[in-house]
Amino acid sequence: MNRALIVIDVQESFRAHPLWSRISDPKIAEQVGRLVASARAAGDLIVWVLHTEPGSAGVSDPELGHVRLLEELERPLPGEPVLHKTSHNAFTTTNLQQLLTEAGVRELRVCGIRTEQCVETTTRIGSDLGYRMVFVTDATATHPIGDLSAAAIIERTEAVLRDRFARIATVAELEAEAAGA
Repeated sequence: MNRALIVIDVQESFRAHPLWSRISDPKIAEQVGRLVASARAAGDLIVWVLHTEPGSAGVSDPELGHVRLLEELERPLPGEPVLHKTSHNAFTTTNLQQLLTEAGVRELRVCGIRTEQCVETTTRIGSDLGYRMVFVTDATATHPIGDLSAAAIIERTEAVLRDRFARIATVAELEAEAAGA
């Protein structure tokens, strides 16, 4: 196994937030579920990452019960780590890099909630750490920020990551590659 799927913040905390009504893809769990199924079929490592803000009294405070995967997702299987982070990326406040190193992983596929925030930041840091990064753009979701629509934010994220930090791919492209392998 030299590849891993990192599922970032696809959690009920976001559905509990008032901005959920403006999320770019309220059915993100479907795309993520397809990626998970494909990764499992290929024997890839799957790492689930949840954002927490202990003591904040906000939707990401574990005490409120929302820091859990979206209900529509299949539960992690034995051997699929579930990490809890308190930073914007999946590396800084977890043992993700250690897990990947121990597993011999060299390529990361990333997906999740807040395209331009936690998923993009994890992609940039993963690239800096020497991983081949694949940003699965249609398995990410975000909200509008100020005058920027969610679509504009996603387009901007793709533009700044493409060919510098990551390959940009869709779920269908990765499924087609797996079928042709």
